[in-house]
Amino acid sequence: MKLVGSFTSPYVRKVRVALIEKQISHDFVNDPPWGADSHVTDYNPLGKVPALITDNGDVLFDSTILLEHIELLNAAPALLPSDKKAALQVKQLVILADGITDAGVSVLLESRRPPEKQSSDWVARQHAKIERGLAALDARVAGKTWLHGNMFSAADIAAGCMLFWLEFRLPQINWRKYPALADLSGRLAVRPSFVQTIPHD
Repeated sequence: MKLVGSFTSPYVRKVRVALIEKQISHDFVNDPPWGADSHVTDYNPLGKVPALITDNGDVLFDSTILLEHIELLNAAPALLPSDKKAALQVKQLVILADGITDAGVSVLLESRRPPEKQSSDWVARQHAKIERGLAALDARVAGKTWLHGNMFSAADIAAGCMLFWLEFRLPQINWRKYPALADLSGRLAVRPSFVQTIPHD
């Protein structure tokens, strides 16, 4: 199994963390899609990472699909509840965390445009999404160890990758003002899967 991605992508990190948590052997290929010599489009016509090449030669892309595929391998620990309704709740939390990441990426890309072409209204809209999303996750995990029930799940992975990416790329966003998220991040930061996937340029 081969995972194609980049060291800085929070979406790639989600998949790497899941693979490490489940101790699934894989090769990681660092291939940032923005590079002139990138081969990402060989695997994903949309030119996005992550992409996964299975042992059978099948190619899968999009972190949500990859997490679903990894779960189908039935390697412990489970990152989704066996109950379908509970699993749907976890997936909703993953989408929320990813949506915050998406808004953060929009802010980052806008900041890289020429100053005269940047839209302050667009940036403000993305910041509002981020703050609403962070507040919702903070309320969800308040008083609990993990985001869903008593289990470490894909929701915690997505939230952790989002939080640490914000800290890495958009340090001006003070998500640590949300106490429950700050506590969650402390529990995640010491897990080997997160230690081994700290983003770097």
